[in-house]
Formats: sequence, C-alpha cells, structure tokens
Amino acid sequence: MQLDPTVVTANLPELLTGVRVTLAAFFIALGLGLSIAVLVCAMRLRRQGALAWAARVYLTVFRAIPEIVLIFWMFYVLPVPLGFTVSGLAAGSVALGLVAGAFLAEVFRAGVESVPPGQWEAARSLGLPRRAIWLRIVIPQAARLSIPPFINYMTELLKGTTLLATIGVADLALKAYVLGAQTFRYLEFLSAIAILYFIIIFPVARLAEAVERRLARGR
Repeated sequence: MQLDPTVVTANLPELLTGVRVTLAAFFIALGLGLSIAVLVCAMRLRRQGALAWAARVYLTVFRAIPEIVLIFWMFYVLPVPLGFTVSGLAAGSVALGLVAGAFLAEVFRAGVESVPPGQWEAARSLGLPRRAIWLRIVIPQAARLSIPPFINYMTELLKGTTLLATIGVADLALKAYVLGAQTFRYLEFLSAIAILYFIIIFPVARLAEAVERRLARGR
C-alpha cells in the first residue's frame, strides 16, 4: 500500500474536531482530578481519624482499578441506579478525573512530606500562625517539588483520553478509526493521529524536563 497524505488533508477538519474533544476530556479530567487531589491530600495528611481513613480507602480503590474498567462502569453501570443516561464524554472524563485525583493526591502528599521537619520546628519556634506556616513555608516548597511529577502525569492523562474511544466518544482516536474504516486507509489516519498526539504531548514533556533542570540548578 502506498502512502497517500491527501486522504488525511481532505479529512483534516474532522480530525481537528477530534482534537477538540480530546482536549475537552483532558481539561475536565484534570480539573476534577486537581480538586479531588487537594482535598484527599489534606485528609491523608491528618494520619488518624475518619477523614484519614476515608482518604486511604479512596487512594486504595482508585489507584487499583484500571481506567478502562472504571470508564465502562461509569458509562454502562452508573446510569442504572441514577435513572438517566450519562454522555460518553462526561462518564469518561469523570472516570479519568477520579483516577487522576488519587495519583495526584499522593504526588502532593509526597511534596508536603518532603519539606524538612526542621523548617516546621523553626516556624513554630518563631511563633508563626499555622496559616502562615502553610502559605509561606510549606506550600511553596511542596509545590516546587511536586511540579515535575505533576507535569509528567499530565502527559499520561492526555494519553489516557484515547480510552474514551471505547465508549463511542468522538475523540481523536475514534475519528481516526472511523475515517480509516470509511476510506480503507488506516495507515494514513493512524499515522496522522500519532503525529497529532506527538505535537500535543511533546511540548508538555519538554516543559517537564525544563522544570526539572531548573529545579536541579536551584537546589
């Protein structure tokens, strides 16, 4: 089979529609994941009590369930008790967001716990209020340590949006499958989405590398 790029250029608007859906799913999942991660991280740092126990359960469950299984459950099973259907984009994005929340919560917790104990003790000895300790000492350092793994996880989350094609979401991956089936030119369309994903993900990966190098120089 000879490569025919014109079949891709002729259907480029359709592929770009898939890019928009992919990015929509990514940003919905990322926003939900960040919100959950901050809350669960705060609960997990308590170490004892009902909130800490609930956070551990959440982390154990959503770090263990494969994303594809959770996507299927959200799309096919959840509507039964709810009594109404859930769109594929909503179900898939929420599923990815729940998993992202679990992983990012551990990233943030590791950042907070990496702050040297001596700095906590010094801040308390100076009589700083708890709010000031968190806002001026702990969070800036924890954020600095959490940025590289956070950016790296963003690339994995973006790749994970391809799973939404399994429940009929017209993302970039599904658009390529459909166009390939219609034209019998799978080679061109699958190669095209590989290039498009590279264009989207490569700058994020390079950003992560640049941040890590800058932090290394700072240390």
